[in-house]
Amino acid sequence: MPFVTVSDGTRIFYKEWGSGRPVVLSHGWPLNSDSWEAQALHLASSGYRVIAHDRRGHGRSTQTWHGNEMDTYADDLAAVVDTLDLRDATLVGFSTGGGEVARYIGRHGTARVAQVVLVSAVPPFMLKTDDNPGGVPAEVFDGIRADSLTDRAQLYKDLADGPFFGHNRPGSDVSQGVRDVFWLQSMAAGHRNAYECIAAFSATDFRPDLDAIDVPTLVIHGDDDQVVPFEVGGKASASRVKGARLTVYPGAPHGITDTHKRQLGDDLLAFLEEYQP
Repeated sequence: MPFVTVSDGTRIFYKEWGSGRPVVLSHGWPLNSDSWEAQALHLASSGYRVIAHDRRGHGRSTQTWHGNEMDTYADDLAAVVDTLDLRDATLVGFSTGGGEVARYIGRHGTARVAQVVLVSAVPPFMLKTDDNPGGVPAEVFDGIRADSLTDRAQLYKDLADGPFFGHNRPGSDVSQGVRDVFWLQSMAAGHRNAYECIAAFSATDFRPDLDAIDVPTLVIHGDDDQVVPFEVGGKASASRVKGARLTVYPGAPHGITDTHKRQLGDDLLAFLEEYQP
């Protein structure tokens, strides 16, 4: 299996499908690169080189004790991009992966980047603070941490059966298979890694990183997202990134990579094809 070994010895797993201009997919918490499979297949079949990696501590990458925070996640992403010598890349981040992409640009710039896509993403800043009064209260994330320590297997099942895919909404029809795969991927993450990542996605302020984005940016978000509320995430990010385009999926939940897989794939492909070198 292909790995990139980063400076502290951590091995970052990645998969690479297709050929053409590169598209790099960063996954959400507590999943791995397999969560992108529908979009990866669609884009690779449409003439793009698709690279998706497992964040450190997740999936097939090393379950490190340290480095479970956004600066290191971004540097790991940079190591993948640099090692594969990717240029004119489109970086696509889902949920926590959106934070990883934003922090990558904040730390490493856009010399290798042509476009950015934020999907159901955690930026600009999820946590409610004095200067971010519209954010999510800390008690919500404290509860996730407590549930993770008590019984993380049940926590992941409850997320999949409830808010992640909107399966708690009347008329929802999310298959048992989709929900089971969420649980399976989640349990493949290291316990400490997944636990510490809760702080990484919730308490990291990405506002300066978004200010540094100077390439065409597409923001996609469902307006019934119960995990990263639309007002906190997509709407706020689109208004912060200069020239960003906002695409709203009416009534859509957080996990649109599965619930709206074809629509998302088509929207990504249309945006990719806008690029003019």
